[in-house]
Amino acid sequence: MKAVTLGPAGTYSHRAASAVADEVEFRESVTAIIESVAEGAYERGVVPIENSIEGSVTESLDALAEYEVAVTQEIVTPIRHALLAQGPDFSTVASHSQALAQCRAYLESEYPDVALEAVASTARGVQRARDDASVAGIGHPDNAGDTLDILAEDIQDRSSNATRFLVIAPKSERSDAGGKSSIVVYPNANYPGLLLELLEAFAERDINLSRIESRPSGNRLGDYLFHIDFEAGLYESRAQEAVADVEGIAEKGWVRKLGSYDSRHVV
Repeated sequence: MKAVTLGPAGTYSHRAASAVADEVEFRESVTAIIESVAEGAYERGVVPIENSIEGSVTESLDALAEYEVAVTQEIVTPIRHALLAQGPDFSTVASHSQALAQCRAYLESEYPDVALEAVASTARGVQRARDDASVAGIGHPDNAGDTLDILAEDIQDRSSNATRFLVIAPKSERSDAGGKSSIVVYPNANYPGLLLELLEAFAERDINLSRIESRPSGNRLGDYLFHIDFEAGLYESRAQEAVADVEGIAEKGWVRKLGSYDSRHVV
């Protein structure tokens, strides 16, 4: 099986994708990954959806609302950030914006005067450090290789730091089997009690919502769609009834079922 994820090699996305495919190729954006899977160019895509410190990855949410795909698995991996450089003297720290944010307290305490440079991925930052002695990167300790020193390990602000990835497949592979399900809801409406109605569809059937998040629809200011994850499989009658209620609430808009899936932890 061939998968596509955020590149270059050595990203946390690459580590997650390697757990589901023997061959992994790379794209520079989440949108490009999901689009390529929707068009059938790849069997699987692996995209970050949520970090325990920095929250949701909005580009992933928006792309899942734009393209018709399925979610077949959830991968949770711990994030271990290390400071990697050719030596202790550097003036810039380069990494993905989320990695910089996840290490904010450490950087402000230990390197308050260095410049912070956001790049496309943690691996890009590490490559910058390999190419330029004045730059340090933030990445997994394994990414140091033979050319960089590990100046500090586990520099993330919280030891519980972890990222949740979704394994994306073509729409035809959507399944109703699994312990969790994801849907995207566009009500195309705005009135008092709308959100309460959506929540009650699940609460009345004792279905726990593990995440609900609003994103701008892009159609007009103040118009939103909702990403909902809930702890039940779409094969369950209670989940089918809840989604049917949601479809009734969103009769002027649409409901996209991304599918049901199970979780897997990858170290």
